[in-house]
Amino acid sequence: MTRQTADLTAGASSAESPKADTEVEDLEDMALSDDYAIDPEYVDMVIDAADRNDGPRLKELMEALHPADVADLMGFLTAEYREELLPHISPDDLAEILSELDTNLREEILENVPAASLAKALEELDSDDAADLVDDLDKGKRAEVLAAMDDVDRAAIESSLAYEDETAGRLMQREVLAAPQFWTVGDALDHIRADPDALPELFFDLYVVDPAYKPVGGLAISQLLRAPREVTLWSLMEPVTEIAVDADQEEVAYIFDKYHLISAPVVDPGGRLVGQITVDDIVGVIQEEAQEDILALAGVSDAGRDATVPGIVRARLPWLALNLVTATIAVTSIAMFQGEISKVVALAVLMPIVASLGGNAGNQTLAVAVRALAGKELTESNAVRTILREMWVGITHGVVLAVLLGGATFAVFHNPKLAAVVGLALMVNIFIAGVAGILAPLALEKMGRDPAVSSSIFVTFLTDFSGFLAVLILASLILR
Repeated sequence: MTRQTADLTAGASSAESPKADTEVEDLEDMALSDDYAIDPEYVDMVIDAADRNDGPRLKELMEALHPADVADLMGFLTAEYREELLPHISPDDLAEILSELDTNLREEILENVPAASLAKALEELDSDDAADLVDDLDKGKRAEVLAAMDDVDRAAIESSLAYEDETAGRLMQREVLAAPQFWTVGDALDHIRADPDALPELFFDLYVVDPAYKPVGGLAISQLLRAPREVTLWSLMEPVTEIAVDADQEEVAYIFDKYHLISAPVVDPGGRLVGQITVDDIVGVIQEEAQEDILALAGVSDAGRDATVPGIVRARLPWLALNLVTATIAVTSIAMFQGEISKVVALAVLMPIVASLGGNAGNQTLAVAVRALAGKELTESNAVRTILREMWVGITHGVVLAVLLGGATFAVFHNPKLAAVVGLALMVNIFIAGVAGILAPLALEKMGRDPAVSSSIFVTFLTDFSGFLAVLILASLILR
């Protein structure tokens, strides 16, 4: 429930203190700009209250925000101000805020929260979110927090942590609504109402299980509420898409997207129901994986708002160093043809254009190929057809761009042979760029490597090398 909804339902409190409610509403209006980002003036208000050590004002400012907005606010503050805010956040809100924070900020804040307070906050979360937070703690703090939790919650978290990171087992929540196949709708509704505290905080489906606790079907809660009480679950249930507990989270996201799922049961190797995954978790996975692929194509990692200069340098420098090596190898082709360059100095001006256009064309193909691989739109069944298509695209682009660059070269240097050299070299390089842009990620995928991480380095190297070499070889043959 959002804070705005809670305010609307608290009728008695509103009647007793209309002024207080008005102030909260004013703060809510002030906090967010039209695009739902934290207003800079609100950030200044928080900083001002912290500078004055005004605890009541800080609490008021925090309570006016949704937990997700508090998490966003944390990113605009320094570590000192974040630490000062923590005592003014309730355990219930802290749990939601922690689950919304960026990883680097979350780790920092987790270390500053006392173990007892953190244990209480984690008990408010579903097991998947709680396990994700506990995983970010160092061993000593983790032991303290788990020792402070009750046995049931601790066992659920430890069970989740036993699975590999970024798998369905870590993504799932162990709380699930299940019922035997011989139950009626009335039996299921009575069970739900008898012990509401035992239910998941968020659920969309009831899973029907056999005596071995293996899912045999499921039905949406909306369908359950519409059906007569005497109807059996067996007659209403529909097949469910089961997810293996060790499935990679990318695979899970693909399944949810392909079959338009809202939730899905997770089963262990024996086929028994061990949890469920809901769409709110999948949205986060899709965003995370998309961001990783975008950054990997550029050879960088997510720096975040609080990243340090040494951390950013360590993440980016190795890729730049590798690029330096490949660029050095590429320009060796120039050294082999110094004589041709000395005869026609214009070649030194035109070679970078040919190489640059080839690099851009290759990166276009590469981006499309990586997205297609991630979405399973490019597989062995259509790989040959896709490669041939990109070849024809490369030929077409090469011809058009060759005519344009050749014409511009002739207009500037008035040398038809030089124009022919540059035009033909560009055709060759654009063709190679298209082929490399599709083959590099396919080859890396075949080798079990992430095509988003290394493909761009290989494509850039090939287009630079082939671009320089094509210009110089053609020049040695034509410009005699």
